[in-house]
Amino acid sequence: MASKPDETRDGVPLTNLDQPLFDGAGATKRDLVDYLDAVHERMLPELRERPLSVIRVRPGQDPFMQKNVPKYTPEWVRTETVWAEASKREVSYAVCDDRKTLLWFGNQRAVEYHPTLFRLDRPDRVTQLVLDLDPPEGEETFDLAVKGALLVRQALTDCGLAGAVKTSGAKGVHVFVPIDDTTSIEEAAAATRAIAARAERIDPALATTAFVKEDRHGKVFVDSTRAGGATVVAAYSPRIRPGATVSFPVGWDNLAQVSPRDFTLHTAPGLLADGDPWADQLPAPQTLPAELIEEGHTIPIARVQAMHEGKRRARARRQAEEKG
Repeated sequence: MASKPDETRDGVPLTNLDQPLFDGAGATKRDLVDYLDAVHERMLPELRERPLSVIRVRPGQDPFMQKNVPKYTPEWVRTETVWAEASKREVSYAVCDDRKTLLWFGNQRAVEYHPTLFRLDRPDRVTQLVLDLDPPEGEETFDLAVKGALLVRQALTDCGLAGAVKTSGAKGVHVFVPIDDTTSIEEAAAATRAIAARAERIDPALATTAFVKEDRHGKVFVDSTRAGGATVVAAYSPRIRPGATVSFPVGWDNLAQVSPRDFTLHTAPGLLADGDPWADQLPAPQTLPAELIEEGHTIPIARVQAMHEGKRRARARRQAEEKG
């Protein structure tokens, strides 16, 4: 027999609200649900019409990513079947179009929200380029991610483009570049690689596009691999990180003055007041310059290159061991 819910919102029974959310969160499940409810009008535009992956965390278990909806998903949760090229199978995704669905996910202890870069009405087009600035390991490296993001901004400006920036909610920074639907997924991926390469060329002592960690040598990784069927954590999404941080929009001029820890389940709603800084900062969709796409087509796809390099290094190690 199901336990009685603590409360019901928008027809969604909410249970065990006073349980801790996860180790180090400094927050309860109630805090998560209250936060999602407080920001739903700002967060839903990032989720609507997009297949959604979430990261859930159950008591006493490690976090896990959920793509396929569970069998007990209510019939009123919209689901769409999408072919996943990477895993060569069909995935039944939830689509979070409304407050009720978001509250249901919160009750499922879904902390992180990772929508696709495409909308269901145009699965052959992404709506934005994403560059992920990933700083090197260390306690206080966020300032390096900020400097890397400013290189990306310069690279964008140099080719007549503009982007918006947000904290990832972890240790890095995301730059979003909204684009129109005139370019294919492959062209958008090529343009993303070209922007990363141009950012690296502006300051190669600071930034690198090396996909293999051991080749980065303490530099900021300008990750251009968020393309095609990839997902990226949504603006305003919480993260499973100490203090229950949130991926939060930051104005370019303020980026150097903030820390990821400034934005949490507890602080973010108050910082927003009645505003929606992400909607305000996102430029209108832009047309990608042809020369940017052409340059990107000359740059190897990082994951593929890294896979071949990994195999080459493994062979070299085996050969060295055999000789030794």
